[in-house]
Amino acid sequence: MRLQDNSILITGGSSGIGLELAEKFIQKGNKVLICGRTRSKLESAKEKVPKIITFQSDLSTENGRRGLFEWVHQEHPDCNVLINNAALVHRTSFKDDDRMQEKALLEIQTNLIAPIALSKHFLPLLEQKENAAIINITSGLAYTPKADYPIYNATKAGLHSFTKTLRMQLHKQRIRVVEVLMPVVDTPWHEGKVPKMAISSEQAVGEMLEGLTKNKDEIRVGKVRLLYWINRISPKIASKVINRGS
Repeated sequence: MRLQDNSILITGGSSGIGLELAEKFIQKGNKVLICGRTRSKLESAKEKVPKIITFQSDLSTENGRRGLFEWVHQEHPDCNVLINNAALVHRTSFKDDDRMQEKALLEIQTNLIAPIALSKHFLPLLEQKENAAIINITSGLAYTPKADYPIYNATKAGLHSFTKTLRMQLHKQRIRVVEVLMPVVDTPWHEGKVPKMAISSEQAVGEMLEGLTKNKDEIRVGKVRLLYWINRISPKIASKVINRGS
């Protein structure tokens, strides 16, 4: 994949991996659009990376998803890369949490339905472009779930499966379909409780970009490469590794 002269939309781009991606892509000579739910975070991102173009959107709703697409289609029709990065998590007890269904719906809509819906919205636009791509950011937890995240694991496993299926269905098209499986990354996503094994956003994005230049369809970042093979050999051991200390 060519990493220069693109017009790239990154969902969840106001902090963490999304913002690091935006900064790196701009440095390589790309036009970068980001969206996020919170205006203050978008404004802070704009202060840090002045060249990014921002749009406020709640991707957990159909109106938010459609509004984002219509904005891109009308204002930035040159967009040729969609990066589905936005995600949220609830670390909770499925049994004891009285708001479990509400939280589950929010996670599923944001983490799984949004990437599916946006991929569908953007397909006709991307089909017309050179160097077009849909890039879905998932997690090593798509292979082996972590007990603390009852819904997040399922959404990432679902997005992993959807991405593989979409790639198969679009194999005759010019649109590349890429999955990036992230390890634990030091971002605001952890709300100050960053695990010791976390890698930096800079390292995570660096490995992702390297994988894109090598035209990999599945980019396993950091220790996800090891987790993948452990899970192939012994899912039980992989589960113990992921849930150590939980």
